[in-house]
Amino acid sequence: MTGTGGTHHWAPGDQILWRYRDHAPGPEHRFHICRPVTVVQDTDELLAVWMAPGTECVKPVLADGTPVHEEPLATRYTAPRTTERARWFGTGVLKLARPGEPWSVWLFWERGWRFKSWYVNLEEPRTRWSGGIDSEDHFLDISVYPDRSWQWRDEDEFAQAQRVGLMDAARARRVRAAGAAAVDVIKAWGGPFSQGWEQWRPDPRWPVPVLPADWDRTPAHMPS
Repeated sequence: MTGTGGTHHWAPGDQILWRYRDHAPGPEHRFHICRPVTVVQDTDELLAVWMAPGTECVKPVLADGTPVHEEPLATRYTAPRTTERARWFGTGVLKLARPGEPWSVWLFWERGWRFKSWYVNLEEPRTRWSGGIDSEDHFLDISVYPDRSWQWRDEDEFAQAQRVGLMDAARARRVRAAGAAAVDVIKAWGGPFSQGWEQWRPDPRWPVPVLPADWDRTPAHMPS
């Protein structure tokens, strides 16, 4: 990492981990999503990273290996889970995150670099550590399209998470407020939607990052 003062920045081409904690009650909050990514840009205003096609990631699955989205909504968040390693399918994803903001914005392309959409992932503001960033997903999301239209996503999962106690009323209100703030940015066509990131392309010399064996290591145990 580079930087001066209290903030250290990664350099373009550095490889880091983008992780999410699970939502299980209790103090453990283990990681259930881990995605190795390559740093595109890291400043006081923005962290941009690239997840290349074919990247080996960690994702949650049901205890018997069934994909989470195949479980009925009523038991999706209460059925026993584990994690598995799997390759990211399809095209890559560019992720943009501003420090302290309770969402990140992901860019998706079709094959041939035909831009598809932005995806606003509502989440806990990310915590930085020497090897990457950690967050917690807030279920509710927003899709944004090139014609500037948008729509809420996963409202049913957001409601179910509240019903089963994974999110209390106070946090749900904060998430809704964050979503409303993101919609205001979309309606005003502010950054990053207006900044031309859909024209960005990765450096062809970048290798696909490798998922480390200790992908779930505790940041507090890592040297700074």
